[in-house]
Amino acid sequence: MESDLNSAEGGLEAPTRHPLNWKGADFYDESALFDELERVYDICHGCRRCVSLCNAFPTLFDLVDECSTMEVDGVEKDDYWDVVDHCYLCDLCYLTKCPYVPPHEWNVDFPHLMLRAKAVKHETNGASIRDKLLSSTDIVGKIASIPVVAQAVNKGNELKPVRKFLEATLGIHAEAPLPKYSSTSARKRILQQELKPPKVSPTSQTTGRIALFLTCYGNHNAIQMVEDMAMLFKHNGIDVGMTESEQCCGMPKLELGDLRSVEKLKDQNIPELIGLVRQGYDLTAPIPSCVLMYKQELPLLFPDDHDVQAVAKAFFDPFEYLMLRHREEKLDLEFVRSLSKIVYHVPCHQRVQKIGPKTKEVLELVPDTEVLLIERCSGHDGTYAVKKENYVYAKKICQPVVGRVEQSDAEHFISDCPMASELIEAGMTQGRAKSAFALLRYAYGI
Repeated sequence: MESDLNSAEGGLEAPTRHPLNWKGADFYDESALFDELERVYDICHGCRRCVSLCNAFPTLFDLVDECSTMEVDGVEKDDYWDVVDHCYLCDLCYLTKCPYVPPHEWNVDFPHLMLRAKAVKHETNGASIRDKLLSSTDIVGKIASIPVVAQAVNKGNELKPVRKFLEATLGIHAEAPLPKYSSTSARKRILQQELKPPKVSPTSQTTGRIALFLTCYGNHNAIQMVEDMAMLFKHNGIDVGMTESEQCCGMPKLELGDLRSVEKLKDQNIPELIGLVRQGYDLTAPIPSCVLMYKQELPLLFPDDHDVQAVAKAFFDPFEYLMLRHREEKLDLEFVRSLSKIVYHVPCHQRVQKIGPKTKEVLELVPDTEVLLIERCSGHDGTYAVKKENYVYAKKICQPVVGRVEQSDAEHFISDCPMASELIEAGMTQGRAKSAFALLRYAYGI
């Protein structure tokens, strides 16, 4: 009976995520890869439940429907890459739609198959200058944040001739929103606060000490958001530390399929993070993708690395952490202002952490506050939306989110991902995105 339940469509057990054996003998074997692509594409073609998630599945189904046999066996193998290129590894198909994920006997893990294909492509062909540039967020951030350089970069990104030039030469779409750089880092802003550490008050699941992995984007682009996050933790009696330095978490390189670079970044970041854990710190980051990288992606890539596994156990989404504290009456509920109605876009990389809408739960602790959820992809997804060939698809994916925001009649619009916020905001007729951290600071009056 148990075997029947496991093999039935949909099953009764939670999905089982297997580690990615990317150092195995046949992982980079292109023939073996194409055999597996054909097998999984055939299953997806017969199901089609994921058609609304991203552009990878419509691309696959169009290829099948337009070929001579109207089956996967009629699709040219070279066209398989078109599907791979539209997958940005959000994981939603695996966790929310697919009825054939393990322990089902068909063992479909579409995102890991796409990651394998990206890795094979990268191993064979390398990466373009544009893709190397876009995925080197730590290096670009450090250079673009140099005083004077930051102002020049920000001004250039606002000028149409400059953007047209970038599109023609690098393939970065002229209309895609690009991040602004600050000549003052988030690390410097936090160090300038000089607040006395509180008396540490642990709970059953938290130490009461949190170390911030600032991330490339948080340290160089979303300065105010990171400062707000630190102030919010400190206001709630949490001892806040941070990494002395960090490299990129590796998510942009992962999305490119450059697994060897992911390993190098892991080797640079994990020693400091595990050191903080051994000092009694829990860990968090302001960007959901970076949290997911340490919670899920690195543990699946390096299952035998005990430090990686220990860091994963110590890593929390910021609002997950606050709610764990609240459950044991360690959260300050003395708010001085309400927040009224908030429309909240939940990023894909937060949804797949399997923690529930913790940002919503924390915000609704503020009296007279209502939070409306939007659980749809924004279409930004790392570097996908800024590429010339993808921007039109990103805008299409984003449009339902824009429509929901503009129809909500809410006082505030937020997303936990500032990059998603920028793309959504670009489609809006009016209004600007805020961060949940900023709203909570306002509610506390700090």
